[in-house]
Amino acid sequence: MYKTIEMTTSYLKKLAENTKDLSRDEIELFVLPSYTALSEAAKCTDRSLVHLGAQNMCWEDEGQFTGEISPVMLKEMNLDMIMAGHSERRHVFGEKDEEENKKVLSALSHGLKVILCIGETLEDKNYRVSKEVLRTQLKIDLFGVEPSHCRELLIGYEPVWSIGVNGLPASPDYAEEMHGAIKECLEEIFGAESHEIPVLYGGSVNPGNAEELIRQPSIDGLYVGRSAWDADKFDALIRQALGALR
Repeated sequence: MYKTIEMTTSYLKKLAENTKDLSRDEIELFVLPSYTALSEAAKCTDRSLVHLGAQNMCWEDEGQFTGEISPVMLKEMNLDMIMAGHSERRHVFGEKDEEENKKVLSALSHGLKVILCIGETLEDKNYRVSKEVLRTQLKIDLFGVEPSHCRELLIGYEPVWSIGVNGLPASPDYAEEMHGAIKECLEEIFGAESHEIPVLYGGSVNPGNAEELIRQPSIDGLYVGRSAWDADKFDALIRQALGALR
């Protein structure tokens, strides 16, 4: 909840211009603006360069859900994707896995890609139940999703203790271990089709750790927060990560 409409459209135009020389065969670049900016963002953004999505979504098409935004409304703006299960939705607004599951199923039924966020708290980590927590989130949030939808799914692994102003990034080794556990669970759920699902690391990604994180075998991409707020700095981080992969 940061950028205004004008700030968002200016940012997106600059990001698209800065990165237009990068082959989209190498990267998939997406941005999730605030609701109020989505309509204008969709009008001004070259979608072959930058995909757009919403930060949240109600699972119902319409009804008595004051303050909510439906998939029908988001589709009308020709968005590409939605996010479900961000830790702030879970821990600040009290959303449960059962709600995330309904959002995932609804979005997929409307032809929207879904980036599902999962992550353990510091308490979970200290009790050494991180993998169990991640498996539970995946099993419930993806319940009823058909393997044929794997290409429309992305998983964002965001340890709750690593995001936000006071977040501490996970070590590359720890992130790799958790990503490996996530991929194992996805294969249990979907079989070989799970290999189509990118698993992204998010949690205080910055120029100091991006290269080492993206080099990890089970980390397919980066889910960047504060380090992406400035288009020039985000462009530099993208190129840094691509250079590390090459």
